[in-house]
Amino acid sequence: MALVDTLAEQALLEEVLDESKPSIPPDCRHLHYLLFTPFRYGALYPAGSRFRRAGLTAGVFYASEQPATAVAELAFRRVLFFAESPATPWPGNAAEYTSFAISYAARKGLDLGRPPFDRDAAKWMDPVDYDHCHDLADAARAADVQVLRYRSARADGLNVALLSCAAFSSPAPLERQVWRVHLGQMGVRAICDFPERRLAFDRHAFARDPRIAALNWERAVI
Repeated sequence: MALVDTLAEQALLEEVLDESKPSIPPDCRHLHYLLFTPFRYGALYPAGSRFRRAGLTAGVFYASEQPATAVAELAFRRVLFFAESPATPWPGNAAEYTSFAISYAARKGLDLGRPPFDRDAAKWMDPVDYDHCHDLADAARAADVQVLRYRSARADGLNVALLSCAAFSSPAPLERQVWRVHLGQMGVRAICDFPERRLAFDRHAFARDPRIAALNWERAVI
């Protein structure tokens, strides 16, 4: 919007930008961009995530069953950025993030909290080693499994990983919430006004992860 004067010009600019992006997979083209984006980009996935290997790998849409769990996952990722960037000062102001709900249904799914998968809970929740999760995701895709349900390694809650665009039962987000997230030397504070909700994660909230445990919390503020 800072580059243009009208909404029509802004829409045209968005169209031009969209033409330079990778094509949307055919089975994802009916979806809102917030849903198909994880499946769109064919560039090298730099470091991998819990159910997606690094490299040229198939996309995964991650979500949580409750907003508080999703906010905890976000807070962890923001803190991890500062853990891996020790010279970066804390931001002086809160940042705004939008959470949104989705609807999904799958022909095949795995619940890692149920037998026989629950006996390997430590593998699915390891804070840094995702190798076992990658092997599981590869086997799940080969068996046409579309959804994985698992316990969060960062908070007391459940997450889901959608392995295919076919798992979405609604083409667009269903509802949204705006969260203001503030980071500082005492931890993370997250505030939502509608509905009213306050969450706090202190210095020890994510210390199970050795990268966070080694974080230098005492740093400047900009």
